[in-house]
Amino acid sequence: MTRDPRRDLLAGLTVAIVALPLALGFGVSSGLGAEAGLATAVVAGALAALFGGSNLQVSGPTGAMTVVLVPIVAQYGPGGVLTVGLLAGVLLLALALLKAGRYMRYVPAPVVEGFTLGIACVIGLQQVPNALGVTAPDGDTVLVVAWRAVEEFVRAPNWTATVLALGVAAVMLLGARWRPAVPFSIVAVVMATVAAQLLHLDAAAPIGDLPSGLPAPSLDFLELSALGSLLGPALAVAALAALESLLSATVADGMTTGQRHDPDRELFGQGIANLAAPLFGGVPATAAIARTAVNVRSGARSRLAALTHAAVLAVIVFAAAPLVSRIPLAALAGVLLATAIRMVEVGALRAMVRSTRSDAVVLVLTAVATLALDLVLAVIIGLLVAGALALRAVAGQARMERTEVTPELPDGHREAEHAPLSGHIAVYRIDGPVFFAGAHRFLLELSEVTDVRVVILRMARITTMDATGALALKDALEKLDRRGIAVLACGIRPDHRQALASVGALDLLSGHEYATEPEALAGAHAHLRRAGLLPAATA
Repeated sequence: MTRDPRRDLLAGLTVAIVALPLALGFGVSSGLGAEAGLATAVVAGALAALFGGSNLQVSGPTGAMTVVLVPIVAQYGPGGVLTVGLLAGVLLLALALLKAGRYMRYVPAPVVEGFTLGIACVIGLQQVPNALGVTAPDGDTVLVVAWRAVEEFVRAPNWTATVLALGVAAVMLLGARWRPAVPFSIVAVVMATVAAQLLHLDAAAPIGDLPSGLPAPSLDFLELSALGSLLGPALAVAALAALESLLSATVADGMTTGQRHDPDRELFGQGIANLAAPLFGGVPATAAIARTAVNVRSGARSRLAALTHAAVLAVIVFAAAPLVSRIPLAALAGVLLATAIRMVEVGALRAMVRSTRSDAVVLVLTAVATLALDLVLAVIIGLLVAGALALRAVAGQARMERTEVTPELPDGHREAEHAPLSGHIAVYRIDGPVFFAGAHRFLLELSEVTDVRVVILRMARITTMDATGALALKDALEKLDRRGIAVLACGIRPDHRQALASVGALDLLSGHEYATEPEALAGAHAHLRRAGLLPAATA
Protein backbone atom coordinates (compact mmCIF):
# COMPACT_ATOMS: atom_id res chain seq x y z
CA MET A 1 0.00 0.00 0.00
CA THR A 2 3.01 2.31 0.26
CA ARG A 3 4.30 1.93 -3.33
CA ASP A 4 1.97 4.39 -5.04
CA PRO A 5 -0.45 5.77 -2.43
CA ARG A 6 -1.49 8.75 -4.57
CA ARG A 7 -2.98 6.53 -7.30
CA ASP A 8 -4.75 4.39 -4.70
CA LEU A 9 -6.17 7.39 -2.85
CA LEU A 10 -7.55 8.90 -6.06
CA ALA A 11 -8.97 5.55 -7.15
CA GLY A 12 -10.63 5.09 -3.75
CA LEU A 13 -12.19 8.56 -3.93
CA THR A 14 -13.55 7.82 -7.41
CA VAL A 15 -15.03 4.50 -6.29
CA ALA A 16 -16.63 6.15 -3.25
CA ILE A 17 -18.37 8.70 -5.49
CA VAL A 18 -19.70 5.89 -7.66
CA ALA A 19 -20.58 3.70 -4.67
CA LEU A 20 -22.56 6.31 -2.70
CA PRO A 21 -25.76 6.27 -4.78
CA LEU A 22 -25.47 2.50 -5.23
CA ALA A 23 -25.13 1.92 -1.50
CA LEU A 24 -28.14 4.13 -0.83
CA GLY A 25 -30.18 2.49 -3.57
CA PHE A 26 -29.38 -1.08 -2.61
CA GLY A 27 -30.07 -0.31 1.04
CA VAL A 28 -33.51 1.02 0.13
CA SER A 29 -34.19 -1.92 -2.21
CA SER A 30 -33.26 -4.45 0.47
CA GLY A 31 -36.00 -3.12 2.73
CA LEU A 32 -33.73 -2.01 5.57
CA GLY A 33 -33.28 1.58 4.40
CA ALA A 34 -30.51 3.72 2.93
CA GLU A 35 -28.58 3.78 6.22
CA ALA A 36 -28.19 -0.01 6.07
CA GLY A 37 -26.60 0.27 2.63
CA LEU A 38 -24.15 2.91 3.85
CA ALA A 39 -23.24 0.93 6.96
CA THR A 40 -22.55 -2.12 4.82
CA ALA A 41 -20.38 -0.19 2.37
CA VAL A 42 -18.31 1.28 5.21
CA VAL A 43 -17.89 -1.70 7.55
CA ALA A 44 -17.89 -4.59 5.09
CA GLY A 45 -15.93 -2.57 2.53
CA ALA A 46 -13.09 -1.93 4.99
CA LEU A 47 -12.92 -5.42 6.52
CA ALA A 48 -13.15 -7.27 3.21
CA ALA A 49 -10.33 -5.07 1.87
CA LEU A 50 -8.14 -5.92 4.86
CA PHE A 51 -8.81 -9.65 5.13
CA GLY A 52 -9.86 -10.61 1.59
CA GLY A 53 -7.84 -12.38 -1.07
CA SER A 54 -7.78 -9.67 -3.74
CA ASN A 55 -5.78 -6.45 -3.73
CA LEU A 56 -8.28 -4.65 -5.96
CA GLN A 57 -11.69 -5.89 -4.88
CA VAL A 58 -14.34 -3.49 -3.53
CA SER A 59 -17.12 -4.94 -1.38
CA GLY A 60 -20.47 -3.67 -0.16
CA PRO A 61 -24.21 -4.08 -0.81
CA THR A 62 -25.03 -5.39 -4.28
CA GLY A 63 -28.08 -5.78 -6.46
CA ALA A 64 -27.86 -9.56 -6.48
CA MET A 65 -27.91 -9.66 -2.69
CA THR A 66 -30.90 -7.34 -2.42
CA VAL A 67 -32.83 -9.76 -4.61
CA VAL A 68 -32.27 -12.48 -2.00
CA LEU A 69 -32.93 -10.18 0.97
CA VAL A 70 -36.33 -8.79 -0.08
CA PRO A 71 -38.29 -12.01 0.68
CA ILE A 72 -36.34 -12.45 3.94
CA VAL A 73 -37.36 -8.95 5.05
CA ALA A 74 -40.97 -9.69 4.13
CA GLN A 75 -41.05 -12.92 6.13
CA TYR A 76 -38.79 -12.22 9.11
CA GLY A 77 -38.38 -8.45 9.27
CA PRO A 78 -35.13 -6.48 9.64
CA GLY A 79 -33.97 -8.56 12.61
CA GLY A 80 -34.14 -11.70 10.51
CA VAL A 81 -31.97 -10.15 7.80
CA LEU A 82 -29.30 -9.13 10.30
CA THR A 83 -29.30 -12.60 11.81
CA VAL A 84 -29.03 -14.16 8.36
CA GLY A 85 -26.00 -11.94 7.74
CA LEU A 86 -24.27 -13.28 10.86
CA LEU A 87 -25.03 -16.89 9.95
CA ALA A 88 -23.83 -16.30 6.39
CA GLY A 89 -20.55 -14.92 7.77
CA VAL A 90 -20.01 -18.09 9.79
CA LEU A 91 -20.77 -20.25 6.75
CA LEU A 92 -18.34 -18.26 4.60
CA LEU A 93 -15.59 -18.75 7.18
CA ALA A 94 -16.34 -22.49 7.13
CA LEU A 95 -16.06 -22.52 3.32
CA ALA A 96 -12.72 -20.74 3.58
CA LEU A 97 -11.39 -23.27 6.09
CA LEU A 98 -12.58 -26.11 3.83
CA LYS A 99 -10.72 -24.46 0.92
CA ALA A 100 -13.86 -24.40 -1.22
CA GLY A 101 -12.77 -21.36 -3.24
CA ARG A 102 -10.84 -23.46 -5.76
CA TYR A 103 -14.07 -24.98 -7.10
CA MET A 104 -15.18 -21.64 -8.55
CA ARG A 105 -13.14 -22.38 -11.67
CA TYR A 106 -15.62 -25.10 -12.61
CA VAL A 107 -18.56 -22.70 -13.08
CA PRO A 108 -19.19 -22.50 -16.87
CA ALA A 109 -19.27 -19.12 -18.59
CA PRO A 110 -22.90 -19.53 -19.83
CA VAL A 111 -24.05 -19.99 -16.22
CA VAL A 112 -22.23 -16.80 -15.21
CA GLU A 113 -23.64 -14.80 -18.13
CA GLY A 114 -27.16 -16.14 -17.61
CA PHE A 115 -26.95 -15.39 -13.88
CA THR A 116 -25.81 -11.83 -14.59
CA LEU A 117 -28.57 -11.28 -17.14
CA GLY A 118 -31.20 -12.60 -14.73
CA ILE A 119 -29.95 -10.40 -11.90
CA ALA A 120 -30.00 -7.35 -14.16
CA CYS A 121 -33.64 -8.05 -15.03
CA VAL A 122 -34.57 -8.53 -11.36
CA ILE A 123 -32.83 -5.31 -10.30
CA GLY A 124 -34.58 -3.37 -13.05
CA LEU A 125 -38.00 -4.77 -12.11
CA GLN A 126 -37.40 -3.98 -8.44
CA GLN A 127 -37.08 -0.29 -9.29
CA VAL A 128 -40.44 -0.01 -11.04
CA PRO A 129 -42.44 1.12 -7.94
CA ASN A 130 -39.99 3.89 -6.97
CA ALA A 131 -39.51 4.93 -10.60
CA LEU A 132 -43.28 5.28 -10.98
CA GLY A 133 -43.67 7.02 -7.62
CA VAL A 134 -45.98 4.40 -6.08
CA THR A 135 -45.78 2.42 -2.87
CA ALA A 136 -44.38 -1.04 -3.53
CA PRO A 137 -47.38 -3.42 -3.80
CA ASP A 138 -47.46 -6.87 -2.22
CA GLY A 139 -46.40 -9.80 -4.37
CA ASP A 140 -44.49 -13.06 -4.34
CA THR A 141 -42.22 -12.26 -7.29
CA VAL A 142 -40.69 -9.13 -8.77
CA LEU A 143 -42.75 -9.66 -11.92
CA VAL A 144 -45.99 -9.54 -9.93
CA VAL A 145 -44.87 -6.51 -7.90
CA ALA A 146 -43.78 -4.61 -11.01
CA TRP A 147 -47.05 -5.36 -12.81
CA ARG A 148 -49.16 -4.22 -9.86
CA ALA A 149 -47.07 -1.06 -9.59
CA VAL A 150 -47.78 -0.30 -13.25
CA GLU A 151 -51.51 -0.83 -12.67
CA GLU A 152 -51.44 1.57 -9.70
CA PHE A 153 -49.50 4.12 -11.74
CA VAL A 154 -52.11 3.94 -14.53
CA ARG A 155 -54.84 4.71 -12.00
CA ALA A 156 -52.94 7.67 -10.50
CA PRO A 157 -49.94 8.72 -12.65
CA ASN A 158 -46.93 10.35 -10.93
CA TRP A 159 -44.95 11.77 -13.82
CA THR A 160 -42.54 13.63 -11.53
CA ALA A 161 -40.97 10.46 -10.17
CA THR A 162 -40.90 8.86 -13.61
CA VAL A 163 -39.16 11.83 -15.21
CA LEU A 164 -36.57 11.96 -12.43
CA ALA A 165 -35.83 8.22 -12.65
CA LEU A 166 -35.56 8.18 -16.43
CA GLY A 167 -33.55 11.41 -16.42
CA VAL A 168 -30.99 10.03 -13.96
CA ALA A 169 -30.70 6.78 -15.93
CA ALA A 170 -30.28 8.69 -19.22
CA VAL A 171 -27.57 10.97 -17.80
CA MET A 172 -25.64 7.95 -16.49
CA LEU A 173 -25.89 5.92 -19.69
CA LEU A 174 -25.20 8.74 -22.13
CA GLY A 175 -22.53 10.28 -19.93
CA ALA A 176 -20.68 6.98 -19.62
CA ARG A 177 -20.46 6.80 -23.43
CA TRP A 178 -19.32 10.41 -23.70
CA ARG A 179 -16.84 10.60 -20.78
CA PRO A 180 -16.32 7.16 -19.18
CA ALA A 181 -13.96 8.54 -16.52
CA VAL A 182 -16.55 10.96 -15.08
CA PRO A 183 -18.75 9.58 -12.25
CA PHE A 184 -22.07 10.58 -13.81
CA SER A 185 -24.05 8.63 -11.21
CA ILE A 186 -23.28 11.18 -8.51
CA VAL A 187 -23.74 14.06 -10.99
CA ALA A 188 -27.18 12.79 -11.97
CA VAL A 189 -28.26 12.24 -8.36
CA VAL A 190 -27.13 15.73 -7.34
CA MET A 191 -28.99 17.27 -10.28
CA ALA A 192 -32.16 15.34 -9.46
CA THR A 193 -31.97 16.30 -5.77
CA VAL A 194 -31.41 19.98 -6.53
CA ALA A 195 -34.27 19.97 -9.03
CA ALA A 196 -36.62 18.32 -6.53
CA GLN A 197 -35.72 20.92 -3.86
CA LEU A 198 -35.85 24.02 -6.07
CA LEU A 199 -39.04 23.07 -7.88
CA HIS A 200 -40.70 21.73 -4.71
CA LEU A 201 -41.49 18.41 -6.38
CA ASP A 202 -43.44 16.93 -3.50
CA ALA A 203 -44.31 13.83 -5.53
CA ALA A 204 -40.63 12.88 -5.56
CA ALA A 205 -40.38 11.23 -2.14
CA PRO A 206 -36.94 11.62 -0.49
CA ILE A 207 -34.96 8.88 1.24
CA GLY A 208 -35.85 10.24 4.66
CA ASP A 209 -33.83 10.96 7.78
CA LEU A 210 -30.49 9.19 8.12
CA PRO A 211 -28.64 8.73 11.41
CA SER A 212 -25.59 10.93 11.76
CA GLY A 213 -22.97 8.20 12.13
CA LEU A 214 -22.97 4.44 12.49
CA PRO A 215 -24.97 2.84 15.32
CA ALA A 216 -23.08 1.35 18.23
CA PRO A 217 -22.48 -2.40 18.04
CA SER A 218 -25.46 -4.32 19.40
CA LEU A 219 -26.75 -7.89 19.58
CA ASP A 220 -30.38 -6.91 20.22
CA PHE A 221 -31.44 -7.95 16.75
CA LEU A 222 -30.62 -11.62 17.19
CA GLU A 223 -33.65 -13.89 17.05
CA LEU A 224 -32.30 -17.01 18.70
CA SER A 225 -35.61 -18.86 18.51
CA ALA A 226 -35.70 -18.41 14.73
CA LEU A 227 -32.19 -19.67 13.97
CA GLY A 228 -33.46 -23.00 12.66
CA SER A 229 -35.84 -21.44 10.15
CA LEU A 230 -33.20 -18.86 9.12
CA LEU A 231 -30.57 -21.47 8.25
CA GLY A 232 -31.98 -22.01 4.74
CA PRO A 233 -31.93 -18.29 3.84
CA ALA A 234 -28.44 -18.03 5.38
CA LEU A 235 -27.20 -20.83 3.12
CA ALA A 236 -28.60 -18.98 0.10
CA VAL A 237 -26.96 -15.70 1.19
CA ALA A 238 -23.60 -17.39 1.87
CA ALA A 239 -23.67 -19.21 -1.47
CA LEU A 240 -24.48 -16.00 -3.32
CA ALA A 241 -21.79 -14.05 -1.44
CA ALA A 242 -19.20 -16.70 -2.30
CA LEU A 243 -20.26 -16.91 -5.92
CA GLU A 244 -20.44 -13.17 -6.59
CA SER A 245 -17.23 -12.38 -4.70
CA LEU A 246 -15.16 -15.01 -6.50
CA LEU A 247 -16.63 -13.99 -9.84
CA SER A 248 -15.71 -10.38 -9.13
CA ALA A 249 -12.17 -11.35 -8.12
CA THR A 250 -11.78 -13.31 -11.35
CA VAL A 251 -12.95 -10.29 -13.35
CA ALA A 252 -10.45 -8.07 -11.52
CA ASP A 253 -7.61 -10.49 -12.32
CA GLY A 254 -8.58 -10.42 -15.99
CA MET A 255 -8.46 -6.62 -16.10
CA THR A 256 -4.90 -6.40 -14.76
CA THR A 257 -1.48 -7.97 -15.17
CA GLY A 258 0.40 -9.50 -12.28
CA GLN A 259 -2.61 -9.66 -9.95
CA ARG A 260 -3.99 -13.02 -8.83
CA HIS A 261 -6.50 -13.43 -6.02
CA ASP A 262 -6.49 -16.11 -3.34
CA PRO A 263 -10.01 -17.62 -3.49
CA ASP A 264 -9.96 -19.17 -0.02
CA ARG A 265 -8.65 -15.99 1.59
CA GLU A 266 -11.34 -14.05 -0.30
CA LEU A 267 -14.01 -16.26 1.28
CA PHE A 268 -12.40 -15.64 4.66
CA GLY A 269 -12.47 -11.86 4.16
CA GLN A 270 -16.12 -11.94 3.08
CA GLY A 271 -16.91 -14.05 6.14
CA ILE A 272 -15.32 -11.49 8.47
CA ALA A 273 -17.14 -8.66 6.67
CA ASN A 274 -20.51 -10.37 6.97
CA LEU A 275 -19.97 -11.12 10.64
CA ALA A 276 -19.30 -7.44 11.38
CA ALA A 277 -21.72 -5.60 9.08
CA PRO A 278 -24.93 -6.77 10.84
CA LEU A 279 -23.55 -5.51 14.17
CA PHE A 280 -23.80 -2.00 12.71
CA GLY A 281 -27.18 -2.48 11.07
CA GLY A 282 -25.76 -3.45 7.68
CA VAL A 283 -27.07 -5.99 5.21
CA PRO A 284 -25.09 -9.01 3.97
CA ALA A 285 -22.31 -7.94 1.64
CA THR A 286 -20.38 -9.31 -1.31
CA ALA A 287 -17.71 -8.03 -3.62
CA ALA A 288 -19.21 -5.71 -6.22
CA ILE A 289 -18.22 -6.32 -9.83
CA ALA A 290 -19.16 -2.80 -10.99
CA ARG A 291 -17.28 -1.01 -8.21
CA THR A 292 -14.29 -3.34 -8.54
CA ALA A 293 -14.14 -2.55 -12.27
CA VAL A 294 -14.22 1.19 -11.52
CA ASN A 295 -11.44 0.69 -8.98
CA VAL A 296 -9.21 -1.10 -11.49
CA ARG A 297 -9.92 1.39 -14.30
CA SER A 298 -9.12 4.26 -11.92
CA GLY A 299 -5.56 2.97 -11.46
CA ALA A 300 -5.78 1.17 -8.12
CA ARG A 301 -2.71 -0.89 -7.22
CA SER A 302 -3.39 -2.11 -3.69
CA ARG A 303 -5.93 -2.52 -0.90
CA LEU A 304 -5.46 1.12 0.04
CA ALA A 305 -7.95 2.11 -2.68
CA ALA A 306 -10.78 -0.02 -1.24
CA LEU A 307 -9.96 1.22 2.28
CA THR A 308 -10.08 4.82 1.03
CA HIS A 309 -13.48 4.14 -0.54
CA ALA A 310 -14.80 2.94 2.85
CA ALA A 311 -13.26 5.90 4.69
CA VAL A 312 -14.79 8.47 2.31
CA LEU A 313 -18.22 6.90 2.71
CA ALA A 314 -17.76 6.96 6.51
CA VAL A 315 -17.04 10.69 6.35
CA ILE A 316 -20.23 11.17 4.33
CA VAL A 317 -22.21 9.19 6.92
CA PHE A 318 -20.94 11.37 9.76
CA ALA A 319 -20.78 14.75 8.04
CA ALA A 320 -23.39 14.84 5.28
CA ALA A 321 -26.29 12.70 6.47
CA PRO A 322 -28.84 15.58 6.29
CA LEU A 323 -27.92 16.28 2.65
CA VAL A 324 -28.03 12.62 1.65
CA SER A 325 -31.44 12.19 3.27
CA ARG A 326 -32.96 14.62 0.73
CA ILE A 327 -32.12 12.46 -2.31
CA PRO A 328 -35.38 11.40 -4.04
CA LEU A 329 -36.09 7.68 -4.12
CA ALA A 330 -36.89 8.04 -7.80
CA ALA A 331 -33.32 9.26 -8.42
CA LEU A 332 -31.89 6.16 -6.75
CA ALA A 333 -34.27 4.06 -8.83
CA GLY A 334 -32.80 5.69 -11.92
CA VAL A 335 -29.27 4.87 -10.73
CA LEU A 336 -30.16 1.22 -10.31
CA LEU A 337 -32.02 1.07 -13.63
CA ALA A 338 -28.90 2.33 -15.38
CA THR A 339 -26.76 -0.09 -13.38
CA ALA A 340 -28.97 -2.99 -14.44
CA ILE A 341 -28.72 -1.99 -18.10
CA ARG A 342 -24.93 -1.67 -17.90
CA MET A 343 -24.65 -5.11 -16.33
CA VAL A 344 -25.84 -6.68 -19.59
CA GLU A 345 -22.98 -7.09 -22.07
CA VAL A 346 -24.82 -7.60 -25.34
CA GLY A 347 -21.68 -8.63 -27.21
CA ALA A 348 -20.82 -11.37 -24.73
CA LEU A 349 -24.40 -12.64 -24.71
CA ARG A 350 -24.57 -12.71 -28.50
CA ALA A 351 -21.26 -14.58 -28.73
CA MET A 352 -22.36 -17.10 -26.10
CA VAL A 353 -25.70 -17.77 -27.80
CA ARG A 354 -24.00 -18.24 -31.17
CA SER A 355 -21.28 -20.49 -29.73
CA THR A 356 -23.19 -23.77 -29.37
CA ARG A 357 -26.78 -24.77 -28.84
CA SER A 358 -25.86 -26.17 -25.41
CA ASP A 359 -24.33 -22.86 -24.30
CA ALA A 360 -27.45 -21.00 -25.45
CA VAL A 361 -29.74 -23.39 -23.57
CA VAL A 362 -27.72 -23.09 -20.34
CA LEU A 363 -27.58 -19.28 -20.56
CA VAL A 364 -31.29 -18.81 -21.22
CA LEU A 365 -32.34 -21.39 -18.62
CA THR A 366 -30.12 -19.83 -15.93
CA ALA A 367 -31.42 -16.34 -16.72
CA VAL A 368 -35.07 -17.43 -16.61
CA ALA A 369 -34.52 -19.39 -13.38
CA THR A 370 -32.81 -16.35 -11.83
CA LEU A 371 -35.79 -14.21 -12.72
CA ALA A 372 -38.46 -16.69 -11.64
CA LEU A 373 -36.81 -18.65 -8.82
CA ASP A 374 -34.23 -18.32 -6.07
CA LEU A 375 -30.85 -17.05 -7.31
CA VAL A 376 -28.80 -19.85 -5.79
CA LEU A 377 -31.27 -22.41 -7.11
CA ALA A 378 -30.88 -20.82 -10.54
CA VAL A 379 -27.10 -21.31 -10.42
CA ILE A 380 -27.56 -24.92 -9.29
CA ILE A 381 -29.98 -25.56 -12.16
CA GLY A 382 -27.56 -23.97 -14.61
CA LEU A 383 -24.68 -26.11 -13.31
CA LEU A 384 -26.72 -29.31 -13.48
CA VAL A 385 -27.92 -28.65 -17.02
CA ALA A 386 -24.44 -27.60 -18.15
CA GLY A 387 -22.99 -30.73 -16.58
CA ALA A 388 -25.58 -32.98 -18.22
CA LEU A 389 -25.01 -31.41 -21.64
CA ALA A 390 -21.23 -31.65 -21.20
CA LEU A 391 -21.52 -35.34 -20.29
CA ARG A 392 -23.66 -35.89 -23.35
CA ALA A 393 -21.05 -34.21 -25.54
CA VAL A 394 -18.20 -36.21 -23.99
CA ALA A 395 -20.15 -39.46 -24.30
CA GLY A 396 -20.71 -38.67 -27.97
CA GLN A 397 -16.94 -38.72 -28.49
CA ALA A 398 -16.77 -42.44 -27.67
CA ARG A 399 -16.35 -44.59 -30.77
CA MET A 400 -16.06 -48.31 -31.47
CA GLU A 401 -15.32 -49.38 -35.02
CA ARG A 402 -14.42 -52.63 -36.69
CA THR A 403 -11.01 -52.51 -38.38
CA GLU A 404 -9.27 -54.68 -40.90
CA VAL A 405 -7.34 -57.72 -39.71
CA THR A 406 -3.71 -56.78 -40.32
CA PRO A 407 -1.22 -59.49 -41.29
CA GLU A 408 1.52 -58.32 -38.96
CA LEU A 409 2.12 -61.62 -37.16
CA PRO A 410 5.42 -62.45 -35.50
CA ASP A 411 8.11 -64.15 -37.60
CA GLY A 412 7.70 -67.89 -38.19
CA HIS A 413 4.13 -67.83 -39.63
CA ARG A 414 3.59 -68.57 -43.28
CA GLU A 415 1.84 -65.98 -45.45
CA ALA A 416 -0.79 -68.56 -46.41
CA GLU A 417 -1.93 -68.69 -42.80
CA HIS A 418 -3.18 -65.09 -42.96
CA ALA A 419 -5.89 -65.65 -45.53
CA PRO A 420 -8.44 -67.44 -43.32
CA LEU A 421 -8.04 -64.95 -40.43
CA SER A 422 -10.51 -62.33 -41.64
CA GLY A 423 -13.29 -64.89 -41.79
CA HIS A 424 -12.86 -65.92 -38.16
CA ILE A 425 -11.50 -62.80 -36.41
CA ALA A 426 -13.04 -59.38 -35.82
CA VAL A 427 -10.86 -56.54 -34.57
CA TYR A 428 -12.58 -53.63 -32.78
CA ARG A 429 -10.87 -50.39 -31.81
CA ILE A 430 -12.41 -48.46 -28.91
CA ASP A 431 -11.71 -44.69 -28.81
CA GLY A 432 -12.63 -42.10 -26.18
CA PRO A 433 -14.26 -42.40 -22.74
CA VAL A 434 -15.94 -45.60 -21.58
CA PHE A 435 -18.05 -44.36 -18.68
CA PHE A 436 -21.59 -44.20 -17.37
CA ALA A 437 -22.85 -41.61 -19.84
CA GLY A 438 -22.49 -43.71 -22.96
CA ALA A 439 -20.81 -47.07 -22.45
CA HIS A 440 -23.89 -49.23 -23.06
CA ARG A 441 -24.69 -47.44 -26.32
CA PHE A 442 -21.66 -48.60 -28.27
CA LEU A 443 -20.79 -51.78 -26.35
CA LEU A 444 -24.24 -53.11 -27.34
CA GLU A 445 -22.86 -53.56 -30.86
CA LEU A 446 -19.99 -55.63 -29.47
CA SER A 447 -22.27 -57.98 -27.54
CA GLU A 448 -24.28 -58.75 -30.69
CA VAL A 449 -21.33 -60.05 -32.76
CA THR A 450 -22.11 -63.57 -34.15
CA ASP A 451 -20.17 -64.05 -37.40
CA VAL A 452 -16.67 -64.75 -36.01
CA ARG A 453 -14.93 -67.06 -33.53
CA VAL A 454 -12.48 -64.52 -32.05
CA VAL A 455 -12.89 -60.84 -31.14
CA ILE A 456 -9.84 -58.68 -30.53
CA LEU A 457 -10.35 -55.45 -28.58
CA ARG A 458 -7.82 -52.67 -29.15
CA MET A 459 -8.12 -50.64 -25.90
CA ALA A 460 -5.06 -48.37 -26.01
CA ARG A 461 -7.14 -45.36 -27.11
CA ILE A 462 -9.65 -45.47 -24.27
CA THR A 463 -9.21 -42.12 -22.47
CA THR A 464 -11.09 -42.89 -19.26
CA MET A 465 -13.03 -45.77 -17.76
CA ASP A 466 -15.28 -45.93 -14.72
CA ALA A 467 -17.06 -48.82 -12.99
CA THR A 468 -20.15 -48.46 -15.20
CA GLY A 469 -18.05 -48.68 -18.34
CA ALA A 470 -16.14 -51.67 -16.96
CA LEU A 471 -19.42 -53.41 -16.08
CA ALA A 472 -20.78 -52.81 -19.58
CA LEU A 473 -17.62 -54.30 -21.04
CA LYS A 474 -17.85 -57.30 -18.70
CA ASP A 475 -21.47 -57.86 -19.75
CA ALA A 476 -20.42 -57.89 -23.42
CA LEU A 477 -17.59 -60.34 -22.68
CA GLU A 478 -19.95 -62.74 -20.91
CA LYS A 479 -22.44 -62.67 -23.79
CA LEU A 480 -19.71 -63.41 -26.32
CA ASP A 481 -18.35 -66.20 -24.16
CA ARG A 482 -21.78 -67.88 -24.01
CA ARG A 483 -21.79 -67.92 -27.81
CA GLY A 484 -18.40 -69.61 -27.89
CA ILE A 485 -16.61 -66.49 -29.10
CA ALA A 486 -13.18 -65.90 -27.54
CA VAL A 487 -12.30 -62.32 -26.63
CA LEU A 488 -8.70 -61.12 -26.64
CA ALA A 489 -7.61 -57.64 -25.52
CA CYS A 490 -4.53 -55.57 -26.22
CA GLY A 491 -3.23 -52.21 -25.04
CA ILE A 492 -5.04 -51.99 -21.68
CA ARG A 493 -3.68 -48.92 -19.91
CA PRO A 494 -2.44 -49.28 -16.31
CA ASP A 495 -4.84 -46.61 -15.01
CA HIS A 496 -7.84 -48.58 -16.35
CA ARG A 497 -6.89 -51.92 -14.83
CA GLN A 498 -8.32 -51.04 -11.40
CA ALA A 499 -11.82 -50.41 -12.79
CA LEU A 500 -11.70 -53.62 -14.85
CA ALA A 501 -10.39 -55.65 -11.95
CA SER A 502 -12.96 -54.32 -9.49
CA VAL A 503 -15.90 -55.69 -11.53
CA GLY A 504 -14.22 -58.96 -12.55
CA ALA A 505 -13.65 -58.06 -16.22
CA LEU A 506 -9.92 -58.78 -15.96
CA ASP A 507 -10.69 -62.31 -14.76
CA LEU A 508 -12.62 -62.95 -17.97
CA LEU A 509 -9.59 -61.78 -19.96
CA SER A 510 -7.13 -63.89 -17.99
CA GLY A 511 -4.78 -65.58 -20.44
CA HIS A 512 -6.19 -63.50 -23.30
CA GLU A 513 -4.49 -60.17 -22.63
CA TYR A 514 -1.66 -58.88 -24.81
CA ALA A 515 0.49 -55.79 -25.02
CA THR A 516 0.18 -55.17 -28.78
CA GLU A 517 -2.19 -56.01 -31.61
CA PRO A 518 0.31 -58.27 -33.48
CA GLU A 519 0.69 -60.35 -30.34
CA ALA A 520 -3.10 -60.52 -29.96
CA LEU A 521 -3.39 -61.67 -33.58
CA ALA A 522 -0.83 -64.37 -32.93
CA GLY A 523 -2.88 -65.46 -29.92
CA ALA A 524 -6.06 -65.50 -32.03
CA HIS A 525 -4.24 -67.56 -34.65
CA ALA A 526 -3.20 -70.10 -32.02
CA HIS A 527 -6.77 -70.29 -30.67
CA LEU A 528 -8.16 -71.03 -34.15
CA ARG A 529 -5.59 -73.79 -34.66
CA ARG A 530 -6.56 -75.40 -31.36
CA ALA A 531 -10.20 -75.24 -32.44
CA GLY A 532 -9.33 -76.98 -35.71
CA LEU A 533 -10.31 -73.99 -37.83
CA LEU A 534 -6.76 -73.52 -39.12
CA PRO A 535 -4.20 -76.15 -40.09
CA ALA A 536 -1.61 -76.95 -37.45
CA ALA A 537 1.64 -75.08 -37.72
CA THR A 538 4.49 -76.94 -39.44
CA ALA A 539 8.19 -76.47 -39.02
